[in-house]
This record gives sequence, structure tokens and C-alpha cells, in this order.
Amino acid sequence: MTGYLRLVRIVWIVLRFRLQVFLPHAKSGLPRVLLALVPRGSSEGRGRRLRQALEALGPVFVKFGQALSTRRDLLPPDVADELKKLQDQVPPFSGVVAQRIIEDALGQPVEDAFAQFSQQPMASASVAQVHAATLISGEEVVVKVVRPTIERTIRKDLRLMHTLANIIERLSADGRRMRLKEVVRDYEDTILDELDLAREGANTSQLGRNFEGNDDLYVPQVYWDLTRQNVLVTERIYGIPVAEIETLRAAGTDMNKLAVRGVEIFFTQVFRDSFFHADMHPGNIFVDISDPSDPKYIAIDCGIVGSLEKEDQNYLAQNMLAFFRRDYREVARLHVESGWVPKETRIGDLEGAIRSVCEPIFEKPLGEIMFGHLLLKLFQTARRFNMPVQPQLVLLQKTLLNIEGLGRQLSPELDLWQTGKPILEDWMNERIGPKAWIKTIKTEGPRWLTQLPDVPQQMLDASKQLANLDRGLIEQRAFNRQLHDALIERTRRQRNGLIWIVLGAAVAYTAFALPDFAQHWPWLGAAFAGLGIVSLMRS
Repeated sequence: MTGYLRLVRIVWIVLRFRLQVFLPHAKSGLPRVLLALVPRGSSEGRGRRLRQALEALGPVFVKFGQALSTRRDLLPPDVADELKKLQDQVPPFSGVVAQRIIEDALGQPVEDAFAQFSQQPMASASVAQVHAATLISGEEVVVKVVRPTIERTIRKDLRLMHTLANIIERLSADGRRMRLKEVVRDYEDTILDELDLAREGANTSQLGRNFEGNDDLYVPQVYWDLTRQNVLVTERIYGIPVAEIETLRAAGTDMNKLAVRGVEIFFTQVFRDSFFHADMHPGNIFVDISDPSDPKYIAIDCGIVGSLEKEDQNYLAQNMLAFFRRDYREVARLHVESGWVPKETRIGDLEGAIRSVCEPIFEKPLGEIMFGHLLLKLFQTARRFNMPVQPQLVLLQKTLLNIEGLGRQLSPELDLWQTGKPILEDWMNERIGPKAWIKTIKTEGPRWLTQLPDVPQQMLDASKQLANLDRGLIEQRAFNRQLHDALIERTRRQRNGLIWIVLGAAVAYTAFALPDFAQHWPWLGAAFAGLGIVSLMRS
């Protein structure tokens, strides 16, 4: 019964805020009759009405609106801009209740876990709230606690969202174009992950390890002995919120260095680590200005992170480089080859569409180009060619827009491309240069060695197959002597190439394992492997 009442309330709010504008087919029939019965709602623009409706529906729908605002590849600009204003303004729940949740999770009174615990929340959001505490050992910490019963509320609202997405897609061509069902599924994964604070703790630890020894970004320590699925205890940090730009300027902060450092951190996370903080809005970023001439970032709230497969990293890097060479055919080819658009897409058609979008942008000075918006326009163009939703690229796009927008606020002359290009080029060189060979040998060497005992049998099997091929082809030699000779030569080269590569791998790994051997024969393994590759290429 509760679910039906909730659905009735949603319908009432949709009618009250005149959201029928998003459903063109709702201009007649029953919806029209219902609209006549409700009081005249807000006369504001459609984006503002949608924002107000989501706020009226509560925190779960507010977070959905926040997630939807990042889908600028799907939304009209006026709607996306308005949804971006949504804030998690949720009243805190009782500190006594929070303390009871913590005690149940830890299996002990807070007095045994903490020297001091404040029942007064420091901050409150839709999923969790944060309390200050001090450990028995004296360290200051913050304790994040998931709201009671929030999971039940979220799951109920998610079921309704799925139902509404189905209805809207059936009634509205715009709803189908926006792929609302896929958006709701992506949102479901994101918000349910946010309920697992142990997962957030693991993300925080991973991000911290990735930047060990690098002062550009500091990530608070996680206290795992006091962390559970619904409770997260981390080091308390002190810094200036990055949104307080006037405060940073008044302190003499080097704003250009701060902006450039933010871009470098982003590119490092995406391309070096393939693990990036995907919720880097100003509320989650602080600045350490203990030395204003050398400001450093502090990142909190790692509940949402993104990761790219090696193939996506590679294609994205090549796309960026091709973009700024204005090689639109290469951009189109990469989209098809990567599977970002269907394989049957005509490269020439996609190339023309990309050119029509990008050429006007590149008429501007390079420093004035917003690369995040350029990437957004690329996705919007590819969407016309039935590019499927790529969750990892959506997170990347959202994060890039946040980073570039923030960087331009800190330093209006920031050129994201000139800042990120050297990192991108270094990464590409790491992937295809000698360092990549050495890294591959180091990581794959042990596995290759375990397979070496099988090589003689594999070579014997290959020789038998070659002999069988010989006999079969001899019988048909009269029909096609040239084909026979070509196949025999190709098979021989492939067999020899594999032998050389195996020998090269064994020698190279031995060189790494035995320094004395490496001292006398430093490039023997590479030479063997090179011979094998040449042989395979010639085949």
C-alpha cells in the first residue's frame, strides 16, 4: 500500500510542476483532464520545474537528479544546468541514533572505541552523516555513519524509478533518446555502492597508495579496525575548501600552480593508475596552504571511483592526440575500432559529423577551448550514430568537466590541453617504448618460465602439423604450386618466430633474475625476441 501511495504522490508532483512538457503525448486525453484538476504550479522554465519536483520528492530523487545532471550527452543544456544546482540539503538524524548504530556495528560502547565522540553531526547528506571523534591513541578522526532505514527507502524509490523510466520511454521519443532505463540502472549501481562504506574505505586506501611519495594529493588514512559496512572511520583533515577562492587568494596561494596541479592529478589518475576519484565536486576537495607558494590537494569521500580498461585508456589517449591534430578520420576510425559505435558505422559519415562539430571550436585560441565540453560534444555526436552508454566514459566526462571548470575558476588562463599533453605523451611512450618491453618481461617472465617445459611438445606438435600440411599440399601441388610454396614458407617463419620469441623471453628473464648474466649479455634476450617478431611480421 505504501508503494501505491508513493506512486500517487509522484504523479501528483509531476502534474503540480507541469512536467508534461517532457511527455509530448500527454497533451490530450486523461493527462489533460488531470492537469485541469490540479492547481496551477510553477510557471518557471522546464529545467527549474524539474529541479523543484525532484527536491519535493526527497533525497533519493535529489541524488538521481545530480547523477542525471552529469549526462550532458543526453540532456538539453538548460535542464542540465538547472539540475546541477541540486544540493544534498538533508536534515541530520539524531546523534543518539548514530551512536547506537556505531556501537551495534563495532560490538562495543563508543567509550571503549573512542576517547571522545561528538553526537553533534559535522555534516549531513542523503546517504550518511559525519561525526567528530578522537581515538584512544589520541588521533583526531571523523566517523561516517549510514542513515538508518535509508537502504529500504532507496530500494523502494528505485523500483518506482524503473517503473517511471519504462512508462516515459514508451510515451516519449525524448525519453527513448535519453535512454532513461539505462540511466536509472547506472544510478542504481552508484547509489547502492555508496551504502557500502567498507567499499569507500577500500577506494580511499587504494587512492592513497597510488599517491604515496607524491605530495600533490593527500588522502586521509582509513582506520580499518573501526570500519564496517555502515561505519567508516578516517583521519580528520584540515584545509580550506577549494570553492572558497577568495580565502585562498587572500592567503597568497599560487592559484596557477593549484590549477595546473589539479589537472596533472586528474591525468595521472586516469592514465597512470586507471583509478580516478569520480566525485570531485568542490565539497570533496580541500587545499593545504601551509606553504601558499606550493599548495597541495586533499581528497575525501571516495565512494564513487572510475576505472578504464587498457583498451579504453589507449583509445581515449589516441583520440585526444588525434583531436588536436584535427585528424577527424582517425577519431572516427578509433570510435569504430574500439566498439564505441557499431561496427557497421561508415567512417566517412562519422568523420564528417565530427568535423562539423570540432572545426568551429578550433577556430578559437587553444587556451580558450574547454576540453571537457569538446569531449562532451564528441559523445553527443557519437550518440547520433547509436553509441551505447559507456558508464566508464560517462564518469570520466563528468570528472573532466568538474576538474576543468574548477581549474578555470582558480586560474582563468588555464590551458588544460597544454597541461595534460606531456603526461599523455609520456604515458603513450611508456606503453609502446622500450620501458614497456622491460615491464612486460618483468611481469610476464615468471608465467613464461612456467610454460617453458611445454614448449618442446608444442614445437613437436607444430612440426607434425607442418608435415601433415606438406603431405596434403603435395597432393594438390598440381593445382596451385604458388599457394603451396607461400603457405609452407609462412608456416616455417611462424614456427621459427615463435621459437626465437620463446628463447628471447627465457634469456631476458634470466638476465633479470641473474645480475651476473645480465652484465655480460644485456641485450641477448631482446635480440632473440626481435628476430622472432621480425620473422612473424614477415610471415
